[in-house]
Amino acid sequence: MIQFPYLDIIIRSVAVYFFMTIALRIFGKKELSQLNTADIILILLISNSVQNAMVGPDTSLVGGLVAALVLFVINFTIKKLTHRYKTLNNLLLDKPEILIHNGKLDFKALSKLDISHDELKEAAREHGLEHLTDIKLAMLEIDGTISIISQDQKKLKQTHYKRKHNRKNLQKF
Repeated sequence: MIQFPYLDIIIRSVAVYFFMTIALRIFGKKELSQLNTADIILILLISNSVQNAMVGPDTSLVGGLVAALVLFVINFTIKKLTHRYKTLNNLLLDKPEILIHNGKLDFKALSKLDISHDELKEAAREHGLEHLTDIKLAMLEIDGTISIISQDQKKLKQTHYKRKHNRKNLQKF
């Protein structure tokens, strides 16, 4: 029987990839735009801690490259599968969230997403709207942007509002 010397690294890398995907999904980090300083530090420390779990005793260049290649292949495959299968897409990826509908704020969604009233007003101003009641639809998109459709389409200014999560925490550093 022929043994593939890097099979152990492949299995370990796959296990770590799925563990990290599930952990990020459970702990609720929707997108990278919402990362604050503590989140970045956590990701760096996790990457260091799981490195050994992926490559085991093989710390060679080839071992590291095999682990990286496996991660790229898994990521590419997952992206293709989520585009093809709606059930998998629903399981792994978040959905856009309605924040305002016909000028009425969805306080439950705003609270769940930790979006402040001031942040919502800032997004409205950046879209050229003075009042939240001028908004027909405001959505937090999966990439972290807040998109807005005006009640009056003539008032709408095309902008790109990227959500700045935990701005107060970032100012401390």
